Amino acid sequence: MTGSAERSRTWTVGELADDLGVTTRTLRFYEAEGLITPSRAGTNRVYSQRDRARLRLILRGRRFGMTLRECREIVDMYDGAASSERRQLQALLARLDEIATDLRARQADLRRTLREVDEVATQCRDRLQELG
Repeated sequence: MTGSAERSRTWTVGELADDLGVTTRTLRFYEAEGLITPSRAGTNRVYSQRDRARLRLILRGRRFGMTLRECREIVDMYDGAASSERRQLQALLARLDEIATDLRARQADLRRTLREVDEVATQCRDRLQELG
């Protein structure tokens, strides 16, 4: 697709759900929350490239553990004035740093728990061998 054809591309609710690997209910939920605003062709929702880009950011933010409010702030930066972009990017970066710190702590906890599980499993195997 050419650049202008790509920008003017639209999706139905089913097409976009399939494209993004989510349910149509998920798309309707984000619409009800005001995070996306598809146009209408009769009773059908028509999603634009803007809607798709916003949804991709929202879904990524949710995977990162962000709240809907935080996701809204991120996606709204793409619709805001260029003058506020620096502040918005700094806020996003600060939140991403918090998420990374939290994930690293969880990762350390998981490693510690896995070591404990391995130790107990080894003890169980050793005991079973002793019992013959």
